Amino acid sequence: MASFELNTAFKPSGDQEQAIAKLLKSLEAGNKHQALLGVTGSGKTFTMANLIARMNRPTLVISHNKTLAAQLHSELKSFFPNNAVDYYVSYFDYYQPEAYIASTDTYIEKDSAINDELDRLSLNAMNSLLTRRDVIVVASVSCIYGLSTPEDYRNLTLAICEGDIMDRDVFLKNLVERLFERQDFDFVRGSFRVRGEIVEVYPAYSEGEAIRVEFFGDEIERISLIDAMSGRVRERLRNYTFFPAKQYVAAPEKRAVALRAIRDELAERVAWFEKQGRLLEAQRLKMRTEYDLELISELGFCKGIENYSRHLSGRLPGSAPSTLLDFFPKDSLTLIDESHAAVPQIGGMYEGDRSRKNILVEHGFRLPSALDNRPLKFHEFMERQNQIVYASATPGPFELINCRVDNKTFIPVRRAGRGADKVPEDFKGIVFHSPKEIRVSPSPSSEPIEKFDPTKRRTPLIVEQIIRPTGLLEPIITIRPLKNQIDETIALCNERVAKHERVLVTTLTKRTAEDLTEYLKGVGLRVSYIHADVDAIQRVEILRALRAQKIDVLVGINLLREGLDLPEVSLVCILDADKEGFLRNETSLVQTAGRAARHVHGECVLFADVMTDSIQRLIELTNYRRSIQQQYNEKHGITPMTVSRSEQGRLRLYDDEDENVSRMAESDADEGLSERIARLEVEMKEASSHLEFERAAMIRDEIKALKEGKSLY
Repeated sequence: MASFELNTAFKPSGDQEQAIAKLLKSLEAGNKHQALLGVTGSGKTFTMANLIARMNRPTLVISHNKTLAAQLHSELKSFFPNNAVDYYVSYFDYYQPEAYIASTDTYIEKDSAINDELDRLSLNAMNSLLTRRDVIVVASVSCIYGLSTPEDYRNLTLAICEGDIMDRDVFLKNLVERLFERQDFDFVRGSFRVRGEIVEVYPAYSEGEAIRVEFFGDEIERISLIDAMSGRVRERLRNYTFFPAKQYVAAPEKRAVALRAIRDELAERVAWFEKQGRLLEAQRLKMRTEYDLELISELGFCKGIENYSRHLSGRLPGSAPSTLLDFFPKDSLTLIDESHAAVPQIGGMYEGDRSRKNILVEHGFRLPSALDNRPLKFHEFMERQNQIVYASATPGPFELINCRVDNKTFIPVRRAGRGADKVPEDFKGIVFHSPKEIRVSPSPSSEPIEKFDPTKRRTPLIVEQIIRPTGLLEPIITIRPLKNQIDETIALCNERVAKHERVLVTTLTKRTAEDLTEYLKGVGLRVSYIHADVDAIQRVEILRALRAQKIDVLVGINLLREGLDLPEVSLVCILDADKEGFLRNETSLVQTAGRAARHVHGECVLFADVMTDSIQRLIELTNYRRSIQQQYNEKHGITPMTVSRSEQGRLRLYDDEDENVSRMAESDADEGLSERIARLEVEMKEASSHLEFERAAMIRDEIKALKEGKSLY
């Protein structure tokens, strides 16, 4: 059995060694929940890599967005070059779900643009899980959405070997049943072409390599691995196994049963609409479904086939769909990065999907069975987990309640309900129903999912990792009155700018951020704002400008939090810090203050007249962490140093000095509009294939502007 090989010259240092040891002890003791409370810059990814190597189990790593997932995938791939490290996220560059707005009688058809490379990576992850155990899959929340069952996917593999007796036409039929398409001229992934007795197949999960199968009569004479573009033979193979070309597949025998079940459901639903006098809905449903049935019968696939997944898989009404989680063995390990954001995201997927599809079903756009094409409910996700490690600098209530709090460790606990300021040690029934609903009661509910039982847990399940390799301390927390907070902010900004340092300022609303930016510009500061209405590529450019000292102050709302790596920032100013709420709760304050934790002079100034619970917890947590960090530095003779990071490369298509020249050349009609759009579409797909999502988003916006006759600049 293959094992994980951690390839690195680094060894665990600081808190990493004790964190790894405690987490391993907890996992080996059989605990389902454990948390790694690691501050920014403490090396949580390296700790997770050590856990994976030592546990030696197939591992799922969940991140709450594609970009962070791509970063994790890149880091883990460098740690495990000899193992399978796969990337599984939504394979759409653009996705508009099917929807209906009843108030205006507006039907919005499903529209999407599939990213060919992401589709390949997703299929490769599924194949890896079916063929080996040394697998790490870095995934977004898309891992809880429906797929074919592992059994169906495995049963539809096609194994061939030199010398096998197989008619060429039978081989071609087998490929079609596995949803490969014949493309004699446009040879792309998921297709095959035929040249006499030679069949070339381009697997959907392959990267530039195809399989050439040569027949001699009814015998497979030769199998070769070839370059998909040139056709040059790379390697002679004795055997090969083809996997299905799409994620949604069903065996022909199951397909026939499914078609009958769909027709029965259609007849029943049409009769119901007619009985209600809703003839329009009845006719609409009948036409759409019969068209889909015809395509499935003839081609084995149709647009929106996932809406019939319950029938194709033979599931009972209301049962959970098969997902990527079902491809993992029962002893697998799950790591959830930035769990305070990822866990609520997982818990919120089902309800949003359900509310949209209820309307489609009610108005005859889909059969009721389409409701079973859905993401997992939160308890279904948890039931499929063997052991979980949550990683976050600010664990949420869900993680804290389901992981025992060590008395010797300071762990901030947010309110999970009235009177629930902390987790009592003698709770007999703590039950979670969702990440947002935590019930604390003397007795569990009638349908408990997990119970907190301190008598059964003898190892620490929440492990702190707060010592940074750079020796940096938590930023100093300073509280100033609200009166004259703008004037004070200006003075503080000027002090930092004089030292060639940068400042972040957070407000409560977009309008305030924009107005404050204009005001600060008026007093001579180089400043910009960033919020949700700012285009993704522009956000990256603004952050780059801040690092390059083209601007000194950045004003924002909620984007200045997780994943923002700005070592030049030495000061964070939080305006109206005592306005308790989502933007000023404990997690937001800790995450925002942490943006100054990469600078040796890091400081966070809160403007507040009231000492809220969140501010108090922030101060207590910061003081606790600083005391430990200072003691460690003094003991080991460490002098804190500001983090050094290379400047981020440009994401624009042109450098500043080339932009005007480029636009002038384009306006001179050297390149027609249609040709330019076509070129940009190719560049957008290329950027997406290299996981450069911000650059792809910028190109997409330029294409849209060109089509609308507007200027992006």
